[in-house]
Amino acid sequence: EKQLAESGGALVQPGGSLRLSCTASGFTFRNYHMIWVRQAPGKGLEWVSTIDDDGDETYYRTSVEGRFTISRDNAKNTLYLQMNSLKIEDTAVYYCATGFFSTNSDFLDYYRSRQFTSGQGTQVTVSS
Repeated sequence: EKQLAESGGALVQPGGSLRLSCTASGFTFRNYHMIWVRQAPGKGLEWVSTIDDDGDETYYRTSVEGRFTISRDNAKNTLYLQMNSLKIEDTAVYYCATGFFSTNSDFLDYYRSRQFTSGQGTQVTVSS
């Protein structure tokens, strides 16, 4: 059974940094492309970033490009999201999942008629 466990969320001031982790089990992690997705209070899911199976290709939504960095360690079955220069609008629950999307539109189209499944998520709150 595929399992994902997100961690690393916290309360941080604007301009601060966090590193999120996603530990995978129950499947061959190195064979899967991975994504980070977030859900802000009262809003729907939105795609944040994608990394391909061997870490060579990465994609970001425009609002986080240059501030967030997705990476992975296939030996540790772990996905990361380094978040720098955090903004209040980054406040959300962050989830990891398998998949490959290069835009939020592609992500939303795919999940328009499918159930999004992930771990329990990790809360990131950016506030002064």
